[in-house]
Amino acid sequence: MLNDIGVTQVTIPLPFRLNHVHCFLGEGSEGWTIMDAGLNNAVSQDIWKPIIEKHDIKDLIITHYHPDHFGYAGTLQQLTDADVWMTKVDEDAGLTYWEPGSLELVKKNYDMCGLPDNISFDLTDDEGSFSPRVKPYPKVTHYLEEGMKIPFGKYEYEVIFTPGHSDGLISLYNKENSILFSTDHILPKISPNISYWFRGIENPLEAFFQSLKKIEVLDVDYVIPSHGKPFRNANRRIEELIAHHHERLDATYDFIQKPSTIYEVCQRLFRNLTTHETRFAIGETLAHLEYLHQNNQCKKHLSNGVWYFEAI
Repeated sequence: MLNDIGVTQVTIPLPFRLNHVHCFLGEGSEGWTIMDAGLNNAVSQDIWKPIIEKHDIKDLIITHYHPDHFGYAGTLQQLTDADVWMTKVDEDAGLTYWEPGSLELVKKNYDMCGLPDNISFDLTDDEGSFSPRVKPYPKVTHYLEEGMKIPFGKYEYEVIFTPGHSDGLISLYNKENSILFSTDHILPKISPNISYWFRGIENPLEAFFQSLKKIEVLDVDYVIPSHGKPFRNANRRIEELIAHHHERLDATYDFIQKPSTIYEVCQRLFRNLTTHETRFAIGETLAHLEYLHQNNQCKKHLSNGVWYFEAI
């Protein structure tokens, strides 16, 4: 199918349990366009080197600021002199999140979740280790806007804002052929991580639900994700994702019948995680707790610098 639409999938290995990210290459209006970039490391460099030698890269579309999509963008831009396209909100996040002041705030936020000191320190160190994997930063030359049309391969795609996984995540949709580059919004086997970190959209899980419903209206036939294999019938997968998170919400509610820290709830929701995975699990736990709080299903209070949540 990708060959039929004039797009090449460029899969870059990642050093995590989620062990790959799909980037994409297609002809644009004036040359070639790359969608997403991988981490800034030797693996990405080796994969992109022969591709950029054979293609005149004019544009880089970065779907969101997470390191596996954004990290190598700055180097690719330097090597190709391409224009970089992102949403403004995710540009702001990408250029600031891994800076020292921001990482210090991340550590304070972990502490407010009730993590033991040793885990909190390790997690912040884990965050900091991403810094070299996202630099040099790209210079964003154009902002992606809702409804913008982008030629990519044989067809033109509409930019659709689908916040949730990140505040500025976009998907690309071709109505004529019912094709969606779902990026990290809709994945075939796992739910994208939906995290809250006391910044940005206050209820990212609700934003994710709204973004899923936005895509559901389109009744997309063919979905091309950034992780996993392309699949058909977006709406079936959307139903599964919504059901999964409502099950998680029910479990989260059950776990806060007495005042509980975010870390305590996380320990009950998730098992056998690495330090890297725990970082995501804490953020996802908080997103579910904040959803319940925003919907008046629980209350929260701060005690000795730690947040406690309790069902109403």
